[in-house]
Amino acid sequence: MRAAIITQQGQDVAANIRVVNDWPDPSPPGPGQVVVRTLASAFNQMDLWVGRGVPGLTLAYPRISGCDACGVVEAAGPGVDPAWMGRRVIVNAAIRIAGRTSPTDPPGGTLAPEYQLIGEHHHGMHAERFTAPAANLADVGEADPVEAAAFGLCALTAWSMMVSKGGLRAGQSVLITGIGGGVATSALAIARHYGCSAAVTSRHAWKLDKARALGAAHGVLDTGQDWSKDVRAWTAKRGVDMAVDSSGKATHLNCIKSLARGGAYVTPGCTSGPDAVTDLARIFWNQLRILGSTMGSNEEFAEVASLFRQGKLRPVVDRVFDAPAAAEAWARLQGAEQFGKIVLRWT
Repeated sequence: MRAAIITQQGQDVAANIRVVNDWPDPSPPGPGQVVVRTLASAFNQMDLWVGRGVPGLTLAYPRISGCDACGVVEAAGPGVDPAWMGRRVIVNAAIRIAGRTSPTDPPGGTLAPEYQLIGEHHHGMHAERFTAPAANLADVGEADPVEAAAFGLCALTAWSMMVSKGGLRAGQSVLITGIGGGVATSALAIARHYGCSAAVTSRHAWKLDKARALGAAHGVLDTGQDWSKDVRAWTAKRGVDMAVDSSGKATHLNCIKSLARGGAYVTPGCTSGPDAVTDLARIFWNQLRILGSTMGSNEEFAEVASLFRQGKLRPVVDRVFDAPAAAEAWARLQGAEQFGKIVLRWT
């Protein structure tokens, strides 16, 4: 089958991309698994991390990345409801790993789930076919495959951190850093769905303009300055109820200084670095919440997929490439040129 493969590890990931026609087809699906024929697959920062190497994880190359796709269920393993056959689906790439059990373990009521990721720990979705657990599927009906592929993981990540963990409420105010990436644009869509006013930041004025067209109420051009006073001025000095920050080191402290009393700082990543400077006095005095979030559960995936099917949430698609142009797609992602999701079309 055709597949877009990362031939070797390196900082210039786009230079190591090849589209081949002779990658082995998936094995017959095992119990609880399906094989999906890919219609479209979409990119995430994970596609760069897999190409450059993931700290603490040994990856063999060549390998297939890709943790977002829309396709048609082509084969089903033992125990899978045959009603899945022929359905157009999206896939939650986060596979929950069963935790250990020991008689000396404390109660685990607040223990977060551990995940492995299709496209990182296992070969991914930038191929004509891939294998996934049936439990991780969501039916998207006759949705446009490009839009559906662009929706899944980023919408799930934003929903889990903002709604499930952060407790977002209608009418609150939200700050979203680094608008333009898939998680940030999904966060903006969720904020608007809840009737929340949203401020966004970017290093590019044109991205702020696009965000305003999507409903952002305020834009901050980030040139490395302390922009927290700008955000607080926008809220009449009250501060925002939630800061959604996937940048990390470069933006963390400004986010903390932008929060209202009782506000939540939620983060699914740290693309500018993990070693951020914070302000503990603000955190305890203003009773702030600091929440880390990784992807999300199948139950949360079903929630966001239902909103997609009903047209309540939509992804932002930046550009669509045909599969043979996969290296160009990686180059666009690598150059941070996109606003929204980059998608590969396989049919």
